[in-house]
Amino acid sequence: MSDLFYDVTGSGPVLLVVPGGAGHPMGLGPLTERLAAHFTVVTHDPLGLAHGRLGAPVADQRVPDWSDGAHRLLDEVLPEGESAYVLGTSAGGVAALDLLARHPARLRHVIAHEPPCVTLLPDGERLRAELIGQLESGRPDSGEVTPFAVFLDHVLRPFTRYRPQAGLPGLTVAAGTDSRGQLLHKAAQYTARHTGGAFAEFPGGHLGALEHPGAFAERITQILHA
Repeated sequence: MSDLFYDVTGSGPVLLVVPGGAGHPMGLGPLTERLAAHFTVVTHDPLGLAHGRLGAPVADQRVPDWSDGAHRLLDEVLPEGESAYVLGTSAGGVAALDLLARHPARLRHVIAHEPPCVTLLPDGERLRAELIGQLESGRPDSGEVTPFAVFLDHVLRPFTRYRPQAGLPGLTVAAGTDSRGQLLHKAAQYTARHTGGAFAEFPGGHLGALEHPGAFAERITQILHA
């Protein structure tokens, strides 16, 4: 039995979507529906949380494990010799950066939206600790196993520690217009400089893919078709 969990919709060039948080694609339906008019959208669910595994034991996550899973998924859905576009948001953007560093031949272009690579900033370790503290303060008291709880317990710390490789080809690092002046907008700008990628602004804030799916999909299509 395959340990890859994903959904496919649409037709056209393959666009691999790696969600943020713990990789649960909740709320991304309106975005993928719009993207499916232009692409074969393959939505990765790295931990299978949307495919019956929410509540199963989860180990602390490693960025290379997510990017390895994405690479194996591309091998499964792409004919040999073909390449794909990739959109990664937040933690998924971190995985997309690692995928691009390790498997560039399989990728046509990568968009990493607000990857939390905060240690690239001056005083990055302090900013990382503050970010973790802010997110932890939003933990519900119920003790229920939710995608957000999995993210806090097993994804947040290792993924915010990630430092991408310098000099990555075929990359756009994006941040939301509503995030201007905030930590993750600054982190995206520093990530673009560090990697040599282009920098672009997208509609909305950190959750722009959920809040403005139509405009967000239009911006993705504009960049990838260019």
